Amino acid sequence: MKRALWVLVLGAPWMAMGQAQEAKSKAPVAVLAPAKAAGADWKDGILRATGAGAPDLKASNLAQARLGAERAAKADAVRNLLRQLEGVPLRADQSVGQALAQEGMRGRVEEVLRGFKVSTKRYYSDGGVELDVEVPLPALAAVLVPPSAPGIPVNKQGPKTYTGLVVDARGLGAKPVLAPLLLDATGTPVYGLDALSRRTLAVAAYPEGLDEARKSPLVGAKPLVVKAVRLQGTDLVLADEALKQLAAVDGAFLAEGRVAIVTR
Repeated sequence: MKRALWVLVLGAPWMAMGQAQEAKSKAPVAVLAPAKAAGADWKDGILRATGAGAPDLKASNLAQARLGAERAAKADAVRNLLRQLEGVPLRADQSVGQALAQEGMRGRVEEVLRGFKVSTKRYYSDGGVELDVEVPLPALAAVLVPPSAPGIPVNKQGPKTYTGLVVDARGLGAKPVLAPLLLDATGTPVYGLDALSRRTLAVAAYPEGLDEARKSPLVGAKPLVVKAVRLQGTDLVLADEALKQLAAVDGAFLAEGRVAIVTR
C-alpha cells in the first residue's frame, strides 16, 4: 500500500495538483502580454490568431504534458489562422476563400501560415497552453496573387520630390483588401502588387485617419497626398490630377510599397 501511494505521488503529481485545483485550472500561470484581437490587422499588416492545446494526460510529468499541449496549440493556431484568412477580401472580384479553391493554393498558403511568429504564450496550471501567433499579410498576398506579366510599370524619371503616397479614399465606402489596386479613369492599374520591387513588401497600409497617414514613417517626411474619386469594385480610381503628379516625379517610392490608403 505504501509503495502504491509513492508511485502515484511520483508518477503524476501534476495531475493530482490539477484535480485538486480544478476551479483554478483555467487561470494562466505565466503570461507575457495580453492577447490582441484575432483577424486581419490592416494598420500593422498582420494576420493574428490564437491556438490552444490541452495537456497529454498520459504524460509522466508536467513538462512532458506541456510539450504535448504546445504542439497541439501550434496545430490549432494554423487552423485558426486559415479560418481567419478565408474571410479576408483579396481584391475587387475575389475573396481569399475563393482563391484557396484553386489547385495547390491551400497547401502553399498553409506553408506560409506554419511559419507564424509566436507573440504570446500562456501557460495554465492544468498543463494547457495557448499561443497568440501572427503572419505578415504581404507574405500571404504574394502567394495568393500570381504575378502578372509584364506587371505594373513605375515611373522612375523626374525629380525625387516625394517620399511616399497617401490616397484619400474617405467617403467612398472603400474597405481594406489584401491586394489593393490603384487605377486610372480607364481602369488600367497604375499601382498594385505587381508594381513592387519585391512581392514580399506590403502593397499599402491602412492608417486610422488622414493625419495619422501623413505622419506615418512608411510614407516618409514628404508624402504626396492624392484623392481617389470613385470605387471600381474594391479598387480605387485616382483623380486625373493625381495621375499627372505621379507621372511628373520619380515614383520609386511606389516600388518600395510606401503607400497609405485612408478609408475613413
